[in-house]
Amino acid sequence: MTETARGTERRRAATIGDVAALAGVSPGTASKALNGRGNLRAETRERVAEAARKLGFRPNAAARSLLSGRSYTVGLITTDSIGRFSIPVLLGAEDALGAGRIAVFLCDTRGDAIREQHYVRTLLDRRIDGLIVTGRRTDPRPPVDLPAPVPVVYALGPSTDPRDLSLVPDDAGGARLMVEHLLATGRRRIAHITGPAHHTAAAVRAEETVRALAQAGAELSGGQVLYGEWSEAWGRQAVHVALRADPDVDAFFCGSDQIARGAADALREAGRRVPEDIALAGYDNWEVMAQATRPPLTTVDMNLAELGRTAALRLMEAIDGRPSQGVQTLPCRLVVRDSTGVRAAAPAPDGG
Repeated sequence: MTETARGTERRRAATIGDVAALAGVSPGTASKALNGRGNLRAETRERVAEAARKLGFRPNAAARSLLSGRSYTVGLITTDSIGRFSIPVLLGAEDALGAGRIAVFLCDTRGDAIREQHYVRTLLDRRIDGLIVTGRRTDPRPPVDLPAPVPVVYALGPSTDPRDLSLVPDDAGGARLMVEHLLATGRRRIAHITGPAHHTAAAVRAEETVRALAQAGAELSGGQVLYGEWSEAWGRQAVHVALRADPDVDAFFCGSDQIARGAADALREAGRRVPEDIALAGYDNWEVMAQATRPPLTTVDMNLAELGRTAALRLMEAIDGRPSQGVQTLPCRLVVRDSTGVRAAAPAPDGG
């Protein structure tokens, strides 16, 4: 063989037949394994994937779409222009979809219904295989108006149509985790500062906070939930209100990290030490906010990346003809930092 022939041989792109031969399967089986389709054993899929890696096989996207009748793209529509909530959902979805070499088109509607319809039509024109709808709130929302049928999964904000599949964080469970943690550190007079009462997230977290405290025989400091805004300014203001209502309050559970950051400032200005005098906790695990709070903030993580990953997996099931319906909740997790240290013991009385 001449040097030119050898060079040509080295440069020849691997084919699905090459992958199949190396893996010891038929080309059809190799194609199914690489496309995530068919009822194949896990070891067969792994053997084919390993053969593809060794050969540097890169499937032809156009041919793949033509043979399967799919575009191998999905849309992700969000109302969260800041990206605080939608970006983790997107990253989780991409992790799951990447295994099937599925691309994601992200569209930000900025909460505008007309813009949403524009993006829906644009995505359908691109022949997407499915759609994930997310946002920045957990309030129920009307289903997307689809001029052509494609599978849809709602993540974070559920659809009002029970026939749709909606994945939401278990905010009640998250609030209970925090209350149990604060009680375990010795706190008994816990105040709850949160966002607007008409927001589902604020209402659900507040209701479970009150319920969990009552079941434990503890007090809601001040006797009522303090509803306001999702802002540091409200956190600062609410702390002064709560201290006037109950000077003996020993913990603040805030409905968001942003509120808690403002509360930390107000407590410091009032001469109350965190966590020695008063424990402080937030919600969302917004890393940049929680880590910048002094001391670093104990909070609840809604596991948004896992929410996105699960939404993508459910969407792929629906694309394969196995759709689900209803609202499904995913667990939150407690993230403990310095702001809720164990309460210092009271000094012993004289002569004790």
